[in-house]
Amino acid sequence: MLTDTFGRTIDYLRISVTDRCDLRCTYCLPQGFKGFAVPKDWLTLEETARIAAAFARLGTKRFRLTGGEPLLRKGLADLAADIARCEGVEDISLTTNGTQLAKHARALREAGVRRLNISLDSLRGDCVKQITGADCLPQVLEGIETAKAAGFERIKINMVPLKGINDADLDDMAAFCIRHGFILNLIEAMPMGSTGQEHANVSLQPVLAQLQQKFGLIPFEGSIGGGPARYWKSADSSFTLGLITPMSRHFCATCNRVRLSATGNLHLCLGQEDKVALRPLLRDGCTDAELETAIREAVMRKPEKHEFVENPKKIIRVMAATGG
Repeated sequence: MLTDTFGRTIDYLRISVTDRCDLRCTYCLPQGFKGFAVPKDWLTLEETARIAAAFARLGTKRFRLTGGEPLLRKGLADLAADIARCEGVEDISLTTNGTQLAKHARALREAGVRRLNISLDSLRGDCVKQITGADCLPQVLEGIETAKAAGFERIKINMVPLKGINDADLDDMAAFCIRHGFILNLIEAMPMGSTGQEHANVSLQPVLAQLQQKFGLIPFEGSIGGGPARYWKSADSSFTLGLITPMSRHFCATCNRVRLSATGNLHLCLGQEDKVALRPLLRDGCTDAELETAIREAVMRKPEKHEFVENPKKIIRVMAATGG
């Protein structure tokens, strides 16, 4: 197993396959942003699969495919299938904005993707357009319906509450998730890049109190997917709420993940600059043993915690460049 200097077991790799996205969510990518990596600098899918296999040999059990928008990368289902074939892999999931999901949901499920996180910040078309810069709500809803029909084991709806924009939509989003049997994941906006730093932080602690009172939520003692969310359930289990609170109640002491960027950088903490470049090793012809050694040494450099609260202007890279 991979263990860092703080005794944390790292058994979860988030893999970005592209930093490109077809939306411009205000908390992620600035309007007009053009600082994307060029495709020749991306890992090939074969290189990505090789890194994933090395992590699997080192005890990593969970893998998440992310972007940017991962469904913009051709061959994604093939990559998922390659990872699913690795011994010891227990879970493959995908984070998507949903715009391309109707075209790919069934192939992803057949390839071994078990769970989906779909970003949807409102059920109001004008609000979605304000946040994403695109009139995409019908596409996203079609993707969600297709994914539900494809039989994924679990679908979570990721919502980032933004003050004065969509924070009044919580009840509608909860009702939507109850109706479809989805989990509602609420995520605090993080000061990643200039556009993320422009948003006022919305603490989810009062939001939790509001939803607890309305839905009679009680804490759920357990993990649902191996990520950082803490969960609450209604007494009849019809509604499950997840909270990801890097700002108001961070979870650094139990962090179990690292992130692989589309260009082959292994980011060791979302809120720090520590990273290790794996692409040069691969293209210089490293052996599997050398790759595994590089991964072990990288994990030993994982920082103790982020500094989003203490130093909110620190991280200038946009979220899409890191991997969701």
